[in-house]
Amino acid sequence: MVMDTPGWITERILLLGRRESCVYLVKGNDEYALLGGGTAYIIPEILEQLERFDVPEDQIRQLIILHAHFDHCGIIPFFKKRWPWAAVAASERARTLLATPKVVQSIAQLNQFLISSSGREDAARKLGIEFPGVTVETVLKDGDTLMCGDVRLEAMEVPGHSSCSLAVYMPEEKALFASDAGGIPFGDTVFTAANSNFDQYMTSLDKMSGYEVDIHLAEHYGARTGKDGREFLKKAKASAIEIRLLLEASYARTRDIAQSTGEITEMLMADSPVDFFPREIISLVVGQMLAYIAKQNP
Repeated sequence: MVMDTPGWITERILLLGRRESCVYLVKGNDEYALLGGGTAYIIPEILEQLERFDVPEDQIRQLIILHAHFDHCGIIPFFKKRWPWAAVAASERARTLLATPKVVQSIAQLNQFLISSSGREDAARKLGIEFPGVTVETVLKDGDTLMCGDVRLEAMEVPGHSSCSLAVYMPEEKALFASDAGGIPFGDTVFTAANSNFDQYMTSLDKMSGYEVDIHLAEHYGARTGKDGREFLKKAKASAIEIRLLLEASYARTRDIAQSTGEITEMLMADSPVDFFPREIISLVVGQMLAYIAKQNP
């Protein structure tokens, strides 16, 4: 089953935000943890949803960033200011990136662009939404465990989509918070998002597949439960194998990253859902994957 609108996925997992940019609230017996950092323009929805679902904000004690791309950490400064008692957690690499002025500036600009393009400038001004950077207080390494009340959250390093990617496994629900490290739901298939390192991306898919997963939670286009949840990573691996073959074949023929990027982007856009990422984002991801392929095939 696909669950891509705000609401309770289980008694312990609440989906918040919007279909295209979602985060998750995990409920322990006496506290909550927010997993994922979303885009800044979804903050008004999250505030409304917290009220609608009767979430006691003073019990939200952890903010867990699964990777430091602009669309996965945009809400964190606002909610850290609103909930100063909540500790921000991320990987060591993400901590470094989120303290780098050039990276912070880029994240701020991209989130501001989405605020403007979504017509939410007035709301952002009223709420004081900005992105001054993020101070990561808890560094998560492979195998680390966080407790959210009586709920166990197991961190794993899963690079490939980004150099700083983490996934979190919740044994009580057999739930995997994979963010983009597991690929991005793409209609009936999975969009391969091996932006950083294709080989590491495949290794990370294998690593996550070693867990018993009934619920797969992505940060774009929601969660998959039941058969859809159990088969998501299998689909992700099949898609990644297919895309790599296409990338390699195109580059072997053109020997030109830009030309191959255009060809593959056109092919993917033809099959993409109506509300999928804009062409510019797809082209960026394809270009990054092709740059890696080109280095492996000089």
